[in-house]
Amino acid sequence: MMTLISQSLRHVAPPLAGDAARTLCPSVAIEQVKSRRQRNEFVDFPARIYAGDVHWCQPLKIESHAAINPQKHPFFKHGTAAQFLARREGQVVGRICVSDDPRYNAEHSSPDQPSNIGCFGMFDCIDDAEVARSLLNAAARWLRARGRTSIMGPIDYSTNYPSGLLIEGFDTPQRVMMNHNPPYYAKLVESWGLKKAKDLYAWWFDGDNPALEQWVPRAQRIAARGGVTIRPLRFEDFDAEVRRCMQVYNETWEKMWGFVKMTPEEFHHMAAQLKQMAVPELVLLAEVAGQPVGFCVTLPDLNEAIRPLKGRLTTWGVPIGLIRLLRGLKQIRAGRMAVLGVLPGYRKRGIAELMILQTFLYGRQQLGYHGAELSWTLEDNDAINNTIQAVGGRRYKRFRIYERSI
Repeated sequence: MMTLISQSLRHVAPPLAGDAARTLCPSVAIEQVKSRRQRNEFVDFPARIYAGDVHWCQPLKIESHAAINPQKHPFFKHGTAAQFLARREGQVVGRICVSDDPRYNAEHSSPDQPSNIGCFGMFDCIDDAEVARSLLNAAARWLRARGRTSIMGPIDYSTNYPSGLLIEGFDTPQRVMMNHNPPYYAKLVESWGLKKAKDLYAWWFDGDNPALEQWVPRAQRIAARGGVTIRPLRFEDFDAEVRRCMQVYNETWEKMWGFVKMTPEEFHHMAAQLKQMAVPELVLLAEVAGQPVGFCVTLPDLNEAIRPLKGRLTTWGVPIGLIRLLRGLKQIRAGRMAVLGVLPGYRKRGIAELMILQTFLYGRQQLGYHGAELSWTLEDNDAINNTIQAVGGRRYKRFRIYERSI
């Protein structure tokens, strides 16, 4: 049964001030996700959009449900969120998640420039501007009811989670924990008045990379001169190692655009997820005089193993998908460097290059990887982008985060 909010949104909300298109969409009904059936529809809908897209990877349904479950996702300990479905003649034709993170606005506010923004994410929609506007209007109304005056996205809760709309690189596979979408999504969100806030880059390293080989002697000299030690994370001392990494993580990115510090609950939740999929030799900590100054995390591209499962680990209670997953894990031939950070006082010392070098040499020589993605970086982070290019990375995807006032 529809909630009161879904009834109030059965016709699209009155257009926001400044909307380019002001027509109502009586054929589109918007409802807030409340019931188990609606949650299932929210999780299942993307498969309709991406049918036939060989580069998309349907996430495991158990993980998709956990991502919107306030009892399981640590974001809900300090933030709030809601999901909406769009229907036409009873059929789901779109979905969106909208979130409000008070910590983000507190961290990004100053006396002369307060921040008052919320986020939308998990956006999927048929190629129909009316449906897209209906969903985005619903998200804007939800945020305005909480006093927010701007909206930004696609961002799943914060930039610590999947972010950005793919605008270049549609003919390449979706890598683990990254977004993917059809080309027409940009047209839909821009028709609602969303404008570019920032672009994000994804980089590709080929397994056969001459630039990396040329870096070997230079890296050895850097390590000797700077007293830098690069070592794998000690999984047997996992909790203490996570605390070291969290300190580096929050200090490294705290002044970056769009960043919000992870809470201890969020960081430990993320670390526990990564521990299940990580190769210890690809999770590296950089130390100087025994103190952590940087770290990087490279994951096997689990999407290569998950893609054939169609989101399911079991069929009629039989763990067929799980068996196929375990078999597929042994056949992964690509990785994704998801985290690469060095404390501000230790940059330009070759530490990032050392971690990239050690990671990709191990991936190629020991795991047989044919290549790996490094993602994502901010378009205007010249220091890290130049470093990546210097060691042979090539930009092959671009994602965009949009914003507008509401």
